[in-house]
Amino acid sequence: MALLHVHFPSAALGIQASMYVILPDPKPELAPDREHPTLTLLHGLSDDHTTWVRRTSIERYAAAYNIAVVMPAVNRSFYADMKYGGAYWTFVSEELPRIALTYFRLSAAREHNFVAGLSMGGYGAFQLALRHPDRYAAAASLSGAVDIAARQQHFAKDFANIVGHDAQISGSESDLFHLAERVAASAGPKPKLFQACGTEDYLYEDNQRFLAHARKLDLPLDYEEEPGSHEWGYWDMKIKRVLEWLPIQK
Repeated sequence: MALLHVHFPSAALGIQASMYVILPDPKPELAPDREHPTLTLLHGLSDDHTTWVRRTSIERYAAAYNIAVVMPAVNRSFYADMKYGGAYWTFVSEELPRIALTYFRLSAAREHNFVAGLSMGGYGAFQLALRHPDRYAAAASLSGAVDIAARQQHFAKDFANIVGHDAQISGSESDLFHLAERVAASAGPKPKLFQACGTEDYLYEDNQRFLAHARKLDLPLDYEEEPGSHEWGYWDMKIKRVLEWLPIQK
């Protein structure tokens, strides 16, 4: 696998943005012009685009599947177009996929595109898949901040910058519960969802609420839990499991 550290101008953010990209090695059994299936892998609140590579074996795990992995940096944005900050939702949902397709030989087909993340990134992964079910075949949330309305009170300073003071998140485009209801009611495609959370994680109750909601809506969601907290040993184990779960051919 090749690991590339890419700096590129972002019109959405007005800065030089950054991403790590893992690309499969050329192989004689694969066509040289093959467009790679792609996992967009999102970081958590206190991390950046380098952390998945530094803290897990994602490069080694991805090699078994000949899948590209795109890991962007979004700071403490909760993947939102911030009221006082950058347009990170526009960046990650519109600009990043377009730029990645321009720079690298990646597949644009829905059945070849997946998204996953941890904590804040788990929220971002489900938001991308639920707001754009026509683009992503599957999404995985690991220890995800899936009940963002509940998180708002715990990260008041961050959310003041993200949505402003006293903004209503429930029922908005930022609310995964609302997005899940819309996808469930739609006649359009529904992404496969994978949700995992350790039973000692401080986000466990948030995950239980979203799980119950998704199952009530009969969304295609696989859930796993086991002893574990909010830490990298757990996420290293579960990202390997995510790759096994994704609908890609090994």
